[in-house]
Amino acid sequence: MGDMTELGIGIGWRPEIAEAVEALPVLDWVEVVAENICADHLPDSLTRLRERGVTVVPHGVSLGLGGADRPDPARLAALGEKAVALGAPLVTEHIAFVRAGGPLTASPLLEAGHLLPVPRTRDALDVLCENVRIAQDALPVPLALENIAALIAWPGEELTEGQFLAELVERTGVRLLIDVANLHTNHVNRGEDPAKALSELPVEAIAYVHVAGGVERDGVWHDTHAHPVPGAVLDVLADLATRVSPPGVLLERDDDFPPAEELAAELTVVRETVTGADTAVGTRSAGAGGTSKAELWGRVGTAHQHGAPSSVPAPRRAPLLIGAGARVSGGPMPSAPVVPEPAPAPREDARQRVGLAQASLLSALVAGTPAPEGFDSRRLGVQSRALAAKRAGVVAKVAPELPEILGKGFRPAFLAYARTRPMTGGYRRDALDFAEHLLLAERPEDPAARRRLTEWWQDRSGSRPPGRAARLARAARHALVRR
Repeated sequence: MGDMTELGIGIGWRPEIAEAVEALPVLDWVEVVAENICADHLPDSLTRLRERGVTVVPHGVSLGLGGADRPDPARLAALGEKAVALGAPLVTEHIAFVRAGGPLTASPLLEAGHLLPVPRTRDALDVLCENVRIAQDALPVPLALENIAALIAWPGEELTEGQFLAELVERTGVRLLIDVANLHTNHVNRGEDPAKALSELPVEAIAYVHVAGGVERDGVWHDTHAHPVPGAVLDVLADLATRVSPPGVLLERDDDFPPAEELAAELTVVRETVTGADTAVGTRSAGAGGTSKAELWGRVGTAHQHGAPSSVPAPRRAPLLIGAGARVSGGPMPSAPVVPEPAPAPREDARQRVGLAQASLLSALVAGTPAPEGFDSRRLGVQSRALAAKRAGVVAKVAPELPEILGKGFRPAFLAYARTRPMTGGYRRDALDFAEHLLLAERPEDPAARRRLTEWWQDRSGSRPPGRAARLARAARHALVRR
């Protein structure tokens, strides 16, 4: 596996906070969602950061390496091109599936628009390992994979999360991106102990760590990336830091962005949680010159209230020194265990079993089919509503004219549409399909709004408004999808 790149403390780059990110007093590196950039036309902000010597790592969300199908060569090529364009030392993706169905299962191809958990079974692990090896062979830089958060658990799992990740690393040599917020999410939602997962992980394979905020509603933790990092997530980060000095730690924020000084304060809290040289944090209380987590978070609150950068201690580029006798950041990472010869590729019947199980679950979540046996139907309902809400939010962003045309009626109309109309081709296609669905039903009722929606749909689809034959064809297609 070789030495890991030392990254330091960083933040997820998003267009909405590009200016704030560039203005941070100390910034070691950033991560960018790979699907949101083009290799031949990088955002100016990222170019300026690179010119300053800030490392940029592309983070993919659409490969679906945990799915039953082999990775799409075009998606792999695009991810590799972005890594080269950014001069990235590695690329990252997720241990998840994002689509299911298609020729392997002789069923309609469905898109989740979200990262869904892979069953921790031998079949699924075999499929994942082969997919990872395919990806590694195609990519120009090393690959690291992230553990995901989940609202639901698969029945009949054969391995714990730690065991699953450990065997994945042993069989493929892939690196790990450990999201401590996701470990906390799975603790609340699935009763899985983060400390146990960390104890089973090959921590020497960690490329970097994610931290993020979320919120608990009705006993379910939602990994929103739109709230401050809670103390419980910092506890998991502190626990991980006692086991290994992570080469990098990154703060993720995807929505409801706070003021720049609050972002800076949050990065300070993350840095001081990881740094064990002169600050005691995590589950330890303040004392003997230490700083408690409550006091650190008080700084974030003060920054937010007064809007004054002076209330936030300037983050220093400190070495990541963790505990007695720990390695100082910048030194070599210990090598991972020697990777054995690859195990035989999974038989096609294993891929088919995984594919059928994933298609059945995804159909229940996005197409209204019955819950597969063994799943918690209440949790499936929560996940289904969350997927629909995410679809509505993303469609509103990629097609902002739709909520403008439909006003307050956009969200309820889209959620009603999403209950039985699964996404089959990405969010832009979803926006067009939603508009066509409304026009087929002769909606919205207001003639002026319907005319504007028709013009919008025509402009983007290059089609005339659907006539009777098109309506019948669409109805037949949707009937097939629901089967």
